[in-house]
Amino acid sequence: MKAIGVLVTDRETDTRALPLRETFPAFYRREYPNMVAIAGAVSGNRAIAEDLAQEAMVRAHRHWSRVANYERPGAWVRRVTINLSLSAAKRAAAEMRRIMRMAEPSTLPEPTAADDHIWKAVAKLPGKQRAAIALHYLEDRPVEEIAEILDVSSATARVHLHRGRKALADILGPEEASA
Repeated sequence: MKAIGVLVTDRETDTRALPLRETFPAFYRREYPNMVAIAGAVSGNRAIAEDLAQEAMVRAHRHWSRVANYERPGAWVRRVTINLSLSAAKRAAAEMRRIMRMAEPSTLPEPTAADDHIWKAVAKLPGKQRAAIALHYLEDRPVEEIAEILDVSSATARVHLHRGRKALADILGPEEASA
């Protein structure tokens, strides 16, 4: 007697048991605008924020078979974006120091007034404080998510937020920092 239908092997059953993964294009569309905002806030340079966010997304795409299986792939791409942004900020500061040593004062470019004064103040904060402030205020992330993204404990993430807020209050004045 011939069997009617299809024999389901163990391999096919295992494949069906896996949860459906998000496609990279859907992930990109959802996360890219947020990565640009975070990169701009953390690096202090909105002009390169899109490049930094794009590089983070390229890395996510390159490792998508692994990243897609993470419980929170968005946290992974945020960590990459923040690390790239911090590195870019360090490179820019080192480059500016080299220019300052070589250039005559009259040849230095004037700073632009286009950047918001609050984010200029945020740019003066240490890297992890900048990142915590950006994640909290740009994306309304809770402390636990900030901790996960920065790869620190929740207590350390709270300390970064607290110190960042205190430093901003000192820089901006209490009226502006609370606004």
